[in-house]
Amino acid sequence: MNTVVQSDLLSGHEHTRTGLSQAALKQAFIDNLFYLQGRFPEVATPHDFYMAAAYTLRDRLLDRWVKTARSYKHSQARTVCYLSAEFLLGPHLVNNLINLGIMDTARAAGEELGLDLDAIVQEEEEPGLGNGGLGRLAACYLDSLATLEIPAIGYGIRYEFGIFDQTIENGWQVEHTDAWLRNGNPWEIYRPKLRFPVKFGGHTQQYDDDGHLRIRWIPDLVIEGRAYDTPILGYGVNNANLLRLWSAHATQSFNFQSFNTGDYYGAVRAKVEAETISKILYPNDEPEAGKELRLKQQYFFVSCSLQDMLRLQFNTTGSVEKFHEKYSVQLNDTHPAVAVAELMRLLIDDYKMTWDPAWEITRHTFGYTNHTLLPEALETWSVELFGRILPRPLEIVYEINRCFLDEVRMRFLGDESRVARMSIIDETQGRRVRMAHLATVGSFAVNGVAAMHSELVKSTILKDFHDLWPEKFHNVTNGVTPRRFIVAANPRLATLLTERLGSDAWVRDLSLLRSLEAHADDTGLHADWQAVKTAAKEDLSNWLGKHAGVTPDPASLFDVQAKRIHEYKRQHLNVLHIVTLYQRLKANPHLDLPPRTFIFGGKAAPGYFMAKLIIKLINSVAEVINRDPQINGTLRVAFMPDFSVKNGQRLYPAADLSEQISLAGKEASGTGNMKFSMNGALTIGTLDGANVEIREEVGDENFFLFGLTAEQAQRHQAQGYRPWEFRHESEELRSALDLIDSGLFSHGDKELFRPLTNSLIQYDPFMVLADYEHYVSRQSEVGHAWRDREHWNRMSILNVARMGKFSSDRSIRDYCEQIWKVQPAPADV
Repeated sequence: MNTVVQSDLLSGHEHTRTGLSQAALKQAFIDNLFYLQGRFPEVATPHDFYMAAAYTLRDRLLDRWVKTARSYKHSQARTVCYLSAEFLLGPHLVNNLINLGIMDTARAAGEELGLDLDAIVQEEEEPGLGNGGLGRLAACYLDSLATLEIPAIGYGIRYEFGIFDQTIENGWQVEHTDAWLRNGNPWEIYRPKLRFPVKFGGHTQQYDDDGHLRIRWIPDLVIEGRAYDTPILGYGVNNANLLRLWSAHATQSFNFQSFNTGDYYGAVRAKVEAETISKILYPNDEPEAGKELRLKQQYFFVSCSLQDMLRLQFNTTGSVEKFHEKYSVQLNDTHPAVAVAELMRLLIDDYKMTWDPAWEITRHTFGYTNHTLLPEALETWSVELFGRILPRPLEIVYEINRCFLDEVRMRFLGDESRVARMSIIDETQGRRVRMAHLATVGSFAVNGVAAMHSELVKSTILKDFHDLWPEKFHNVTNGVTPRRFIVAANPRLATLLTERLGSDAWVRDLSLLRSLEAHADDTGLHADWQAVKTAAKEDLSNWLGKHAGVTPDPASLFDVQAKRIHEYKRQHLNVLHIVTLYQRLKANPHLDLPPRTFIFGGKAAPGYFMAKLIIKLINSVAEVINRDPQINGTLRVAFMPDFSVKNGQRLYPAADLSEQISLAGKEASGTGNMKFSMNGALTIGTLDGANVEIREEVGDENFFLFGLTAEQAQRHQAQGYRPWEFRHESEELRSALDLIDSGLFSHGDKELFRPLTNSLIQYDPFMVLADYEHYVSRQSEVGHAWRDREHWNRMSILNVARMGKFSSDRSIRDYCEQIWKVQPAPADV
């Protein structure tokens, strides 16, 4: 290998700097290994080869990015700014090879150099910039914005550490530091001169400004936000958009006087305090210090982002009066909702505007995406904390609220209860700032993320606002990018689809998969389809054997639930079914059940005890079942540690059955459901979130539906839900719960899982017991369907064929047409 590489070092520069030919890629790789890594092949590590490959790709991205930025500047194109606390990007290298259209070329170039592209790809550290669906959605949207040639900037935080790396020790989740930057990040460009001040604490004072009463914020602490830029390339186009992430720094990193007096910590205290803000994704907010840090994080990245937009606007036009015409700013959930108050502060305090024109600009700038119906997930901040950290923004929130409530009173005369419900300040349980209300009042558009969710937003949590402004409310069903979740994750399937459809145009227009329906009964396709799925299952089985200690039989049904561990996601319902099957087999060892492997993946928030107990239960059940010789491999249970984008790409192609079993009315949309279906998994699920639309698209005969509807669940709740009655009425349910309590799965400890089983029997907030019987019954039908492999393959093919609606390209088109009112601006490259 090294001899080939070394000989090429002497071949000279015969090709263009950013060409896409095999020769150009090979020469660029050699140059980057030598000049940027400072390595020659004999001593180069696998990581050195990865870095050289990444810089080779980055050069080609930068060429398009700089030209795209120049093209946007000249055209004065309206720009979408996507504010998100998370961007779960996943590995860059393969995605950029796909979007440049040079995967095969790069592989061939590597082979000429004696290098294995797949081995190089495995060296990439996944960016720790997100946790779950929210961040993955944001990343998909950046991909689609660039692919659709929409001018866009993503804004967020450059977290030094991700949420955590997960290992499973003695069945429990153990969190480890996700030091994703420890080996550097070749995809980003540091902009040390692009920095903005962000204020915290202190007080405000009035002053006279040529006869105008103004407010000055005198902070206790000022930190700097510095920019790190990552180019985001579209698929098959020249457009490359921008992801700009902010890192927190002290304005003075070292106090020389403190150091000289022996106060060595004092010399760097400001640096430590400042950098804490961008240190870690989602600090535990159980303690007050965690809550304070999360609020600081949100305000920090929002303030930097808005200052950056205003700078660009002012430098271009000399004025910010048409800011809302240049930028459409989307708030991805309530994390960036403080942007409403911050834009007002910047316009009034820094740009000296008066209230009314500033408010006109603000309320025409923002769109707000709601991602949850769970009350505990609708962010609120105590007025005391908000005012202590952000005294000037709180004053502005009060004034926004005063003006807004005057409007409510005029519209709904004498309805003071409505006024109290709609107030941005909640007075009922200690005074709190309702961020969803602030986002709704300060935005020109509000959208849910699935048809059912959007209707529930209008009829429940934001009903009063819908009564006031029905024209504000929209639906944009989520989507995911097929580049990442089919082409990158499942290249065998991508190749098969292209061969069958005669073109790879489906990668840009997923609706073209519909023509696959004509082949749904083709026995040749069935054979190829089964071969693709089996190969993916073999890959996953080998990986699980190395990393989870379980090597499933690829011939078994792979039944997968992979998502954040949370009681509303109902992983414990899945476990109850597993225990039920186990008991059936123990009672009748000759019971004819098709072999099934249950695979779980997901992380529990570090402070969420019940979610961590669910992980322990899954692994404890796995320990017993997997070593019970009487079961003889009919049932297997595995937990995939450290579920991530990278690991998801291993899991989605291998799944036969996708578990989407949250209580109806609780999941806003879900995107895992789309990723599994795109890869041919059938879904067992409730009428919740995007499940509703997936079922409509794929056909109810190709979807295993069970459970209460949202209306039925609400009715149960209103009438006084009594979970113990369901336990009493179902012998199998009672037996499964009793077996968990018996100590069988906890080495005789009868108390270990008692908090979980007691919660189910006494409270059961997500109605696991109410849905148990129907769920178990439908799972029996899954088993029967699996036996008819020809019919199962047909259902799988139709699932893939009918997934066009769930491309993020379609979602972005909806946003562009309904909300942002932006047009494509092809880059002049």
